[in-house]
Amino acid sequence: MTRIISIANQKGGVGKTTTAVNLAAALAEKGPRILAVDLDPQGHLTINMGCRRPDDLELSVYNVLTDHRVDVADVRLRSDAMKLDFLPANIELSGAELQLVTEFGRESVLKDKLEPIFGEYDYIVIDCPPSLGLLCVNALVASTDVIIPLQCEYFGMKGMQQLQRTIDRVRAKLNPELRIAGILPTIYKSRTLHSQEVLELVRERYGDEVFDITVDSSIRFAETPLAAQSILQYASASPGARAYRALATAVMAQDEHAASGGTANVRGTPVRARASRV
Repeated sequence: MTRIISIANQKGGVGKTTTAVNLAAALAEKGPRILAVDLDPQGHLTINMGCRRPDDLELSVYNVLTDHRVDVADVRLRSDAMKLDFLPANIELSGAELQLVTEFGRESVLKDKLEPIFGEYDYIVIDCPPSLGLLCVNALVASTDVIIPLQCEYFGMKGMQQLQRTIDRVRAKLNPELRIAGILPTIYKSRTLHSQEVLELVRERYGDEVFDITVDSSIRFAETPLAAQSILQYASASPGARAYRALATAVMAQDEHAASGGTANVRGTPVRARASRV
């Protein structure tokens, strides 16, 4: 069965695209067939995949969502460097919510379009926009899981409550199978007391939902889009690459655990990617 993982947080700048790109690449590195979906009008995942001018694309995920004649197969592109397929996005996607609002079954358009290609992929990773609007709801309705990148600062933690309410509503009304695969602490600044305190509060409040994998701030992540690579290709031996490989291992372990009938959460072994070591 295809596992569909949304990377979601309505707060911008918390590492959603970084996590989507590098988790998808780390999973592909281990052998599974991967599709990454850019559902953010900024198109940052698309650029990171090597598409330098996303606004020049004739077809994008916008057309998949708004035109019944356009299928996923018409739009998907290939990243040879990361060994995965992806659906590109550009600024046109910002108008999709207005067009979808009058559609019947508007919350499940993405799911309906992805279903025909489920058998072609083991994992589909969706990079959600920094909002909780109709695009994000479409991603959550299509997904089996959601991973929440959480920047270790006070306002990032406060925003978690709103995101959890949205997930709960989607689960109650539209997708009862949706589950939180884990909360991923990102852009963690281990030398600051504030980050340490927030991470401690997050672990106290959310317990086993928090991955034992911490991704610290690093300039390497900002450099990867220019190289059209993930951190795994750009700096393969770096702590950042190790962290996302560990995340992929934890995600795959959840599948193995579920297949064996286990019920406990699998959150990985402690790993931290630190800027000072990159």
